Amino acid sequence: MEVEILHQPDSAITRVILEAEEELVAEAGSMIAMSGYINASTTLRSGKGGGILGGLKRLVAGESLFLSVFRSPIAGGEIFLSPKLIGDILLYEMTENGLVVQATSYLASESSVDINVGFQGIKSLFSGESIFWLEMSGYGSLLLTSFGGIYEVPVNGEYIVDTGHIVAFEKSLTFSISKPGYSWIGAFLGGEGLVCRFKGQGRVFCQTHNPGAFGSLVGSQLPPR
Repeated sequence: MEVEILHQPDSAITRVILEAEEELVAEAGSMIAMSGYINASTTLRSGKGGGILGGLKRLVAGESLFLSVFRSPIAGGEIFLSPKLIGDILLYEMTENGLVVQATSYLASESSVDINVGFQGIKSLFSGESIFWLEMSGYGSLLLTSFGGIYEVPVNGEYIVDTGHIVAFEKSLTFSISKPGYSWIGAFLGGEGLVCRFKGQGRVFCQTHNPGAFGSLVGSQLPPR
């Protein structure tokens, strides 16, 4: 599989070239163009996070119930994919460590990458973000999207990231949800919300804009229905 990312960082799309009989799994509705001979199908995804239960969990997490699968019968099949929001795309190569991904940041992956929906419990419930995050495992290429630019933060010890700016983080890190300062009231009144406190050694991938904050700002300017 050959991956090329175009028009970074604010209006990124990706061009994927498939080998013969190679499969690409993608978020439903992300395909914008492809070679005419590529076979496209819809699935609830086999393997981890698959079946009806996996599909329903993805739906709760803010993802589509179904995923699209693209297979090229010959080498050179071309697919263009785009994210739902204006922003960047990151190509991440999966290893044995695994990756936790914000629900709306998954774009596509090789079929050798497993997608599971992990419940993060009270930590995510009170973060104001998705209760479910995607847990990625296996090996192969994974494409992630962001709202705005995407950048990598190496963590060696402890690091704090606003929950609305997290795209993904490596499973070698542990995290807890907390207030950014000393006061819960001050955190909410100051508009800072909550943060993730990461510990360990690994990488966190962040986005420059917060979708929730942007939606609240734009929504407040719209006329009432």
